[in-house]
Amino acid sequence: MVVLCDKDIKKLLQKGEIVIKEIIEEQIGSCSVDLRLGNTFRIFKHAEVTHVDPKEGIGEELMELVKKNNDEPFIIHPGEFVLGTTIEHVEIPRYLVARLDGRSSWGRLGIIIHSTAGSVQPGYAGQLTLEIANISKVPVKLWPGSRICQLTFEQLSSPCEVAYNEKKSKYMGQEGPQSSKIILD
Repeated sequence: MVVLCDKDIKKLLQKGEIVIKEIIEEQIGSCSVDLRLGNTFRIFKHAEVTHVDPKEGIGEELMELVKKNNDEPFIIHPGEFVLGTTIEHVEIPRYLVARLDGRSSWGRLGIIIHSTAGSVQPGYAGQLTLEIANISKVPVKLWPGSRICQLTFEQLSSPCEVAYNEKKSKYMGQEGPQSSKIILD
């Protein structure tokens, strides 16, 4: 696979083959695109939950949606895990896969941006849910609008036969942070 450089990313954005809504030029790096943190978060109601059983699903009663003003931080405490979202809506063509990674500046504060979901499949369209954890010993303020993660794009050997949007897709078109839909597996 080949990683796309800035010139190729810009060309595909201009042609509308890669779509990243609400992007500004400064977000494009030499081989990646920075994405910004949205202002909505999902947190487990840990004081009220005895356990999570993936076979039972994650009902709304297990998680709380928290919305912050754009000038108001969300404070993530040590050991805490929350779901966040990107401001940007992305659309990936059937001949690319995108890789989501946290930015190094956040990693140096102990903030992990994804625990397992690092791939954005060909044909996906929607906002990206971020699996945010604080592994440091101190609370950290997460400011909406901050460049918190980045996407790199890799070209597939050929376009996929069945894209994400052409099969039973649990997270297609998501807006805001979405809880696990593992029960649909």
